[in-house]
Amino acid sequence: MASMHCDIVSAENEIFSGEVVMVSLRGTIGELGIRPGHAPLLTGVQPGAVELTFEDGETELFFASGGFLEVQPGVVTVLADTVQRAEDIDEAAAEEARQAAERQLADQAAEFDFGLAASQLAAATAQLRTVEELRKRRR
Repeated sequence: MASMHCDIVSAENEIFSGEVVMVSLRGTIGELGIRPGHAPLLTGVQPGAVELTFEDGETELFFASGGFLEVQPGVVTVLADTVQRAEDIDEAAAEEARQAAERQLADQAAEFDFGLAASQLAAATAQLRTVEELRKRRR
């Protein structure tokens, strides 16, 4: 089976570098499944799960809070704002962040930043969806 090199990096660190047969994530243009031979592409990454599939059929799940995806011949790079392995997500903290963002949206004060609260809500919700996806896979 053909493979391609994948790097997942953020400003803080490189969290993954290796050979994969597929990268799945949600981009600004919709759901994406990148396999070897995919046409070159540059798109934004929506907050959510990044799934890597390996030659043996195993998968690994990451959470990216946003960023960019670059596809070049034989190489896929996810340049994430922040990224972490799905199993490292603190579910309680993500739920607390989601609730705090919802409270901000409900209690709009004079100095309210709607865009910031909305993006915080989207990121926390995406983290919780990633945790739920990981939980489903382990069943």
